[in-house]
Amino acid sequence: MANFDQFADTCQQVHTEKMSGGLCSTDRAGGQQAATDAIAPPSVFAGASIFQVVFSFATMLGMCLVARMFFSLRSFNVDPDIWWHIKYGESILATHHWPVTETYSFTVTGQHWLAYEWLGDVMLATVYHLGGLRGLGALLIVLGCLFALALYYYTTMRCGNPKVGFLASAILLNLANTFNLRPQMLSYLFLIFTLIILERFRRGKRGTAWLLPLLMLVWINTHGLWIIGLGTVGVYLVCGLVSIRFGNLETIRWTPAELRQLTLVFLMSVLATLITPYGTGLAKFPFIVSSLPSGIANIQEWQPMTFYLPGDKLFLILPLGFLLVQVLLHLKWRLEEVGLFLFGTFMAFTHLRFLLLFVAFFAPFFVAILARWLPKYDRAKEVYALNALVILGILASFVVYFPSRSEYARAVERKFPVEAVRYLDTHSVPGPMYNPYEFGGYLLWARGPEHKVFIDGRTEVYERTGVFQDQAAFVNLQPGSLSLLGKYNIQSCLLMHDEPLAVVLQALPDWEKIYTDGTSALFVRRKNDAAQRASKGGPMVDAPRRAGLPSESRSLPSLAQASPIRIERGDAVYTEGNGLQRFLARSAGLPPEWSYLSLNKTFKVADNLRPDGYSSAYSSK
Repeated sequence: MANFDQFADTCQQVHTEKMSGGLCSTDRAGGQQAATDAIAPPSVFAGASIFQVVFSFATMLGMCLVARMFFSLRSFNVDPDIWWHIKYGESILATHHWPVTETYSFTVTGQHWLAYEWLGDVMLATVYHLGGLRGLGALLIVLGCLFALALYYYTTMRCGNPKVGFLASAILLNLANTFNLRPQMLSYLFLIFTLIILERFRRGKRGTAWLLPLLMLVWINTHGLWIIGLGTVGVYLVCGLVSIRFGNLETIRWTPAELRQLTLVFLMSVLATLITPYGTGLAKFPFIVSSLPSGIANIQEWQPMTFYLPGDKLFLILPLGFLLVQVLLHLKWRLEEVGLFLFGTFMAFTHLRFLLLFVAFFAPFFVAILARWLPKYDRAKEVYALNALVILGILASFVVYFPSRSEYARAVERKFPVEAVRYLDTHSVPGPMYNPYEFGGYLLWARGPEHKVFIDGRTEVYERTGVFQDQAAFVNLQPGSLSLLGKYNIQSCLLMHDEPLAVVLQALPDWEKIYTDGTSALFVRRKNDAAQRASKGGPMVDAPRRAGLPSESRSLPSLAQASPIRIERGDAVYTEGNGLQRFLARSAGLPPEWSYLSLNKTFKVADNLRPDGYSSAYSSK
């Protein structure tokens, strides 16, 4: 009972502070400031020596966040898009020209395309030229650490307590599972910078606001999320035009001098978006991407939140916890921040890739709540020797555990067709060659422009021509998708070794697997067999016959003139929802009564496929 009374007293104290405006209001005329108005409270660094600052408790906490990002990013799990970004960066550095047409594919060559993220491409190409894969790994770690430190600075600024800033940042960084080495990650770093500058401006530190147009100039040439940064500045500007108090929401009117400066900064930022190699062309990119229904529907990072992973569940808990606290304490908030928080929450719910928008916009609310329950920082309790020991130990671990070149090479080989590219470099393989979306960027970088890819990560140019939709048909094994191989005159296919299409081609007599490794498999069309079958006018395989299996099972016709095929481990060649059994039946030209096999069961190979009869059976697992 005593604990409940203590909790009630604390809630009453918080409510009293809220009613006095202590949580988030600010007296711009120079009155008493709220606790969140101090970027670095005097008790943290005031009068401290350089040694005391470097080895302070606040610095030690920041280094712990850096260590957390280092060990989570050292595995170098990079996105497939990184390779075409590097390729275009190399091209721009070599030619000093910015591309306006597509030249690396045989499906959309000559189509209008701009290097919308050219500055990020140049950065990646430069780092790779100087440091190779290890340089790229270091860049990924540096960007991740900068994001963590910027978030820590911002959260500490908002509450004036490094303990709260550390705890909030450590929890929110668990949502950074989309952090990857691509220009998009710079956008999230730039967004934190924008929020820091705007908060400093709100507290009377107006000089740094002039950095916003320069930041926008870099941002527009780096990534399409510049529009979020510009919109954030606009929301702050508009919400300061009038003073409003409505329930627990409030706005505070800018002073005339503040309004003039912020308006000028906003207009300069708008003009900065026109300073690109393409004029106004880059400003259209966010609207182009948002109008790609197939790309949004088929690319994982554009999918809505599924709540399967621990980080997804944490994302659900945080807004619900905030609503519960709000109901209990009736805290007062600034209108512009509530609007941005709701926008960030909506974007994260609808698209996984925008989780870090939620992180940036939710941070002020999170620290304002945590600050009510955690003790304040007390400089008198500093133990500099212990802080220094922790900091030096973290720095030493970076040296010991930084991955070697071979570790980075193995990480790339596990995900991309490195060995297959070496095979292609030393063997003549007919083209055009089909490749999945995940391999396109690496093939473009490793073998372009001589090797023309089927598709890569530049969804916008492939979707408007229908190529992306055709590639989705291959991935989902839609009926009739094999005919698309003829549409593009595909003579070879470089596939992921375990993808469904690889199983299909292995079972078809017109295709031969000539190379495989743990990552990829290479198939070429058997022209003689294809021509012979076409001249006879027969189906791809003969009609099936029953194998005396149970009614829910069917025998699968083995393939005349095919080499023996073995599917190891009793692999599930059909898994729920991928349609492989139906695809095999229809692709084999079976009668209608054979065109179905249960889509709600998982099948495994009961016998090896053999060229001497229809004895290879798929039975219900």
